[in-house]
Amino acid sequence: MEHSVQDVSVGARNAARDLKALISRLRRQLKEVAATEELTASQVAVVARLAVIGESSISELAGAERMRPQSMAAIVRVLEGYGLIERSAHPVDGRRQVIILTAAGRDLAQGARAVRDEWLAEALQKQYTEAERATIAEALALLDRLLAP
Repeated sequence: MEHSVQDVSVGARNAARDLKALISRLRRQLKEVAATEELTASQVAVVARLAVIGESSISELAGAERMRPQSMAAIVRVLEGYGLIERSAHPVDGRRQVIILTAAGRDLAQGARAVRDEWLAEALQKQYTEAERATIAEALALLDRLLAP
């Protein structure tokens, strides 16, 4: 059954707005916690993305990060200068390049992930009681249904 926009309750609209705002603030905070002095948030995001997907082209990275390929090329040059990524020929299409993390890039990504995980665990420990953390876990299970098929 299809629902029109008018069928959505005010409560659902408010919850959606508040959830999006909270997720945005949490993402910003997690990026700030793990940011290194030398790298911008965009550069850290590219390193983190490559840590998850393994390899990518500049155009694929640009699309994933919602930026122009020229801007992504500049980020890739900086990361390459830091020795965090390397380029190689695409295994099928030699005209394209594949971007992958170096060992230093993987170490940075793992360290940043560990810092974010630790910050979040400590914040949950400090800010909430055990009962409240259980409530948060229940809410997360409910929210997980948003992405269920």
